Amino acid sequence: MNSDQTAIQSTRTYLDFERPIAVLDSKIDALRTLNGPNALDVSKEVVQLQDKANKQLKSIYAKLGPWEKTQVARHPNRPHFSHYIKGLVSDFTPLSGDRKFGDDNALIGGLGKIKGQSIVIMGHEKGHDTNTRLQHNFGMANPEGYRKAVRLMELAERFSLPVISLVDTAGAYPGRGAEERGQAEAIARSIDKSLSLTTPFISVIIGEGGSGGAVAIASSDCVAMLEHSIYSVISPEGCASILWRDGAKAKDAAKAMKITAIDLKELGVIDKIIKEPIGGAHRQPEIAIKSVGAAICKILKELSLLDSQALINRRREKFLNIGRSLLK
Repeated sequence: MNSDQTAIQSTRTYLDFERPIAVLDSKIDALRTLNGPNALDVSKEVVQLQDKANKQLKSIYAKLGPWEKTQVARHPNRPHFSHYIKGLVSDFTPLSGDRKFGDDNALIGGLGKIKGQSIVIMGHEKGHDTNTRLQHNFGMANPEGYRKAVRLMELAERFSLPVISLVDTAGAYPGRGAEERGQAEAIARSIDKSLSLTTPFISVIIGEGGSGGAVAIASSDCVAMLEHSIYSVISPEGCASILWRDGAKAKDAAKAMKITAIDLKELGVIDKIIKEPIGGAHRQPEIAIKSVGAAICKILKELSLLDSQALINRRREKFLNIGRSLLK
């Protein structure tokens, strides 16, 4: 495990429904601090408590509801785009700017290799502390971010490279400046380019997949989701404030919206679910990152058998079928 992956685990952050685990972990930590020549051997008790904590963690995560999964998807220690780059991609060369206005730190992309395969990779970066979150605008991209995405896709076509996108955003940035610079138009052009891309295109929802900000770089040949990620047209809080004028009903909204990987796979909105380590990707980021990498390589191998026109036809039919199936 590298230093960056260790750093995101260094401070434990427990969610509300994880309180029983927090209690057990505290007891384990207290026992491990016992030392000295006259100290009792507590190794057996530690093993028993750790086994109990693991079983309880497995039980809790096997029964997570949509609102609990939303909290896990937003967990501050969940691995972000930069962690996936360091864990999966070799020879990564970031490319900046949209050649029209400027660069956007919320959406990062560039060239690299996964297991020797040259790729173009892009994704949302939320940041891991106050400074980096502000630097990356909490993963909410401006129009120049989505215009950069289009530029990267055009570059991929020019050199016949597959495109990988890692989605993790609450949504596109809704500020005045973004609207003045054509946020909706930039998102629409990114979706349009995604659907007409002549090379294989894979998207993975690694945390939050929020609204058009996510769809802009997730209109791909294969949309995969990590097991405890979410994908929705609006946040549960936003939905609750519109429907019930009460943000406190976010839990009800999350359940009604069908935002989990299992629900979306049944509806045909996504194509694949990637299992997470027990307790979520934030507990064992290295394993989660390797699982995503293995899934990407497997899908790339399948898509490489299709020519450009077959990819375009298959991709467009896939998204048209989502609308048709939901209308039935």
